[in-house]
Amino acid sequence: MVVCCRRARTLPFLFSTAAFLFLFTTTLLLYRKSYQLKNTISYITRPLWDTPEYPTNILPHYYAPGIPQSTLCNLHNWTVLPSNTRPPKVYDAILFSLELDLLEIRLRELYDVVDTFIILESGTTFTGMSKPLLFSENRARFDFAADKILYSSIPGRTLAPHENPFFIENEMRVAMNALIASSNISTDDWIIMSDVDEIPAAHTISLITHCHGVPSPLHLQLRNYIYSFEFHYDDLSWRAQVHRYDPLTTAYKHSKSTDTMLADAGWHCSFCFRYLQDVAFKMRAYSHSDRMGMGPESKLLDPRYIQDVICRGADVFGMLPEAYEYRELVAKWGDLPKQKSAVGLPRYLVEMADRFRFLLPGGCMREDAPGNS
Repeated sequence: MVVCCRRARTLPFLFSTAAFLFLFTTTLLLYRKSYQLKNTISYITRPLWDTPEYPTNILPHYYAPGIPQSTLCNLHNWTVLPSNTRPPKVYDAILFSLELDLLEIRLRELYDVVDTFIILESGTTFTGMSKPLLFSENRARFDFAADKILYSSIPGRTLAPHENPFFIENEMRVAMNALIASSNISTDDWIIMSDVDEIPAAHTISLITHCHGVPSPLHLQLRNYIYSFEFHYDDLSWRAQVHRYDPLTTAYKHSKSTDTMLADAGWHCSFCFRYLQDVAFKMRAYSHSDRMGMGPESKLLDPRYIQDVICRGADVFGMLPEAYEYRELVAKWGDLPKQKSAVGLPRYLVEMADRFRFLLPGGCMREDAPGNS
């Protein structure tokens, strides 16, 4: 009887101890995996609570080589500028970090339709990491466009304890406003506002500058690629935009300015680097570097892991797709399908295919891949 009672008193104790250990272990695991857990819950429930920010009034875009500009303008319900009217000048404002190959492709694509490339570079990243002034160090590579380049650099700074990377990013955009104002830009000239890897097509900019009635501001819908033009992610890149310049109101931005967007206006190639080390650097350096919390840094920055992800078309952070409908989430889940077509890409990229093989279908291996000699 005594033994029975002792066992009866022991069972609740053992149960409560086991429950405590289970809860403690679970809490510890969730704490250590808190970012992964929050990210998974946020992304998998996004269709229930969030709506897309991108513009919804998408203008049809008409283009084929050799069609007269007047015809193209009329197709868009605009009118061609009179022959005796000087088209407005075009300024391409670029915040540069380390995308040397994409910058070269961009300048080659837009050279004939842009009057001035305004390039601003910082000695630190948005996360406050020190970096070399790569454009300055490689300026000879861009001698072909030297007559059209206005370049400046700022020293940058480290992040204060209470700040996130968007503080420094915003400061750099403010510095770009000052650089734009110091150029020869005039009221009603066009200015392109987009990241260096968001490349408008030359024919898009030619259309905008030679037609009367083009709305301003106007977002540019870009084909979205990741790692190279082998992996087409979607057509929802929308932050690139063009504005008619007004010295009193125009401010360099990368957020929504209007609900109107021109369809299929260029290309956005994210993490499209020649070297794995540059992919790893951007992972730690750009505004969304908090995504490094998705896994052990030693794994996410391992060159073998990054190379495998690039060749599979998987998310380098191991994150779920950002989608606002469940059918879109399911469609984007997992590795991206490999594209076989290199049709409709920037002309210079295709012309110099031997130099830019890593950006084309079938060229996923990077020059500094482990074991690549």
